[in-house]
Amino acid sequence: MCGIIAAISRKNIINILKEGMIRLEYRGYDSSGLAIIDNKNKILRFREKGKVNNLIKSIERSHLFGNIGIAHTRWATHGKALKKNAHPHISSNISIVHNGVIENYKEIKICLKKEGYQFSSDTDTEVIAHLIHFTQNKNNKKTLLTVIQNVTKKLKGNYSMVIMDKNNPNVLLAVRSGSPLLIGIGKEENYITSDQIALLAITQRFIYLHEGDIAILTHSDITVFNSHGISKKRKETQSKINFNNVSKGLFRHYMEKEIHEQPHSIRNTILNRLTKNKTIYFSEFNTRANKILSKTEHIHIVACGTSYHAGLVSKYWFESLSMIPCDVEVASEFCYRKFVVRKNSLLLIISQSGETADNLTALRTAKNLGYLGSLAICNSKSSSLVYETDFSLLTHAGIEIGVASTKAFTAQLTVLLMLVAKFINIKKHNIKLEHDIVNILNILPDRIESILRYKNTIYTLAKKLFYKKNIIFLGKGEQYPIALEGALKIKEISYIHAEGYPIGELKHGTLALVDSKIPIIIIAPNNNLLQKIKLNIEEIQAREGLIYIFSDLFTKFNQNNSNIIRFPYIENLISPIFYSVSLQLLAYYIALIKGNNIDQPRNLAKSVTVE
Repeated sequence: MCGIIAAISRKNIINILKEGMIRLEYRGYDSSGLAIIDNKNKILRFREKGKVNNLIKSIERSHLFGNIGIAHTRWATHGKALKKNAHPHISSNISIVHNGVIENYKEIKICLKKEGYQFSSDTDTEVIAHLIHFTQNKNNKKTLLTVIQNVTKKLKGNYSMVIMDKNNPNVLLAVRSGSPLLIGIGKEENYITSDQIALLAITQRFIYLHEGDIAILTHSDITVFNSHGISKKRKETQSKINFNNVSKGLFRHYMEKEIHEQPHSIRNTILNRLTKNKTIYFSEFNTRANKILSKTEHIHIVACGTSYHAGLVSKYWFESLSMIPCDVEVASEFCYRKFVVRKNSLLLIISQSGETADNLTALRTAKNLGYLGSLAICNSKSSSLVYETDFSLLTHAGIEIGVASTKAFTAQLTVLLMLVAKFINIKKHNIKLEHDIVNILNILPDRIESILRYKNTIYTLAKKLFYKKNIIFLGKGEQYPIALEGALKIKEISYIHAEGYPIGELKHGTLALVDSKIPIIIIAPNNNLLQKIKLNIEEIQAREGLIYIFSDLFTKFNQNNSNIIRFPYIENLISPIFYSVSLQLLAYYIALIKGNNIDQPRNLAKSVTVE
């Protein structure tokens, strides 16, 4: 979940590295570092604890010049967020930046210490640097490529890395083994990065490395070898992402921008997928994919965090609308328990980045367990998850930089609802229902626009809640996962303890927490569960609970001890998507009032690439 940026050119690459680190900071922001080979063939390294700006101030005082360099933004895994643990790490002539985890680094470290190597950090990355140096010295007639090929055979884990050698000052080497890495192509210069947004200001030409690839870059050439050491021509792709789309524009934060982008992102999600005949069309599905769907009698969803909540919502949809049994599981639990695969079960993995380590481990664990097939719902076409699953559906939400997911979540829900409609068509259950879903999806972006017009109302509520220490979110049916998601957003960016519960579970323990001080936010759409919810509300009112009810303009409630936040009418089927946006806004405004770093909340990073 760290950020890697490297460049080799005929001209000075310092600004390329600096700008790249700034754009990659969302992937890790507890420390950063940069190393170059200068014109005296020396490695110059700068590292700082904290945000990238701390490093940039240090660099600017030094007036650096270099044609080759590597840089890194870190999210700590091995070792605290200290300057000594920041990348790059150096072993004599070797300098390296690394993303991911080396699982057997302790064993390698013991062996290297016996060979006389000393360690100045607590990281697994320094182990790689020393191992490369040791292997190079032991085989001094071997090329750097051969050395790296030998080293990778000794490393266990998911990682990517870029290596710079002052004894070979005209080349960079890049390795992808379970963690994303891509090459940017320039004019008389080439680049390596973990995310294309680091380079969109200077190129839109990219080569995505495949699993096990090792690439050699000069300023003019790119050579890629696969995991078997065979030279391969990897496809060049042209990015369609507008560089201006990755700036905040007139918004104060990326999260605010991404909340407001949701009508547009959902339009992109449904684009060319809703036919004139009111059916669902997925261009990604070939004959084999459709055959697997037709045989599917059970869906097993695996996901993490916000994506897990999207899966929980879809369980209600799959079972009530398409009549297909569905189980939803946290990926980190799926990987480490014994379970029985149900007959004709489809494995469905949901991920924004497609690089979440727990999801990938779950997929690899499930490969030989008897699933009909594996389907990914993802926002990244070039991700490991999309590459390794049998087939995939892209959300087309666009780049999301704010660590707390917003538009990626609602795009996932939109794709899941379309997938439900697709199953209805395949199973021939209720064609009218399929048409109704298509009609509702067509108006969904407009419904999201309507709730964004209520942001002043939500801001007023945030001013009443920002100083609270605890908040409880309650929902019933498909709104229960939205309560979980609302609580997660509050925790992520406002640092207020929050929990989501099914409202019917109050009397089984949670009711003991109810008093006049803890805010209780209840999602209460006008549906067939409303009367049950009203009974639960009365239980809270009887105990003088501090209640805030999110509902529509037309639903009547007993006002006793309750504050009603009224929103426009919303169709029941898409109400989970609708109400999730209101809770995103609430979390955002609470964090804004508290003055928190909204886009980069403490201890978190955007893509969780370690287990």
